[in-house]
Amino acid sequence: MSCDPERMALRCLIVDDSTAFLETASRLLQREGVDVVGVASTGAEALERVDELEPEVILLDISLGAESGFDLAQRLAGDSRLPQTDVILISTHAEEDFAEPIGASPAVGFLSKSDLSARAIHDLLSRRQDGGPLRRA
Repeated sequence: MSCDPERMALRCLIVDDSTAFLETASRLLQREGVDVVGVASTGAEALERVDELEPEVILLDISLGAESGFDLAQRLAGDSRLPQTDVILISTHAEEDFAEPIGASPAVGFLSKSDLSARAIHDLLSRRQDGGPLRRA
């Protein structure tokens, strides 16, 4: 998968329990050329959307109310129907607050919600492909 934003609109699903964040992030990323194909606010809804929409990347909040984004990342990583889907964990918390579970997760990396942008997503995915460091606070 090429991560050059000029050559390809990345198909993205955003999973977060905050309606306000889903709306704001969707608008921001769409404006920056990311194809936000859907949003979900629960793990069950995310799993349904993934089947329907076949996103290339899932932005997944580490805290989904009573649900754990880490648990959902494990479920998504174990789904053989999603071999080309990358999961990026997101949070308002600092990466250092969750460094151990982030490092142990199958996600390709972490982005702070305040740093969320099309460029940050593409840069993170490019570093993964290049074998460079994946995490970004």
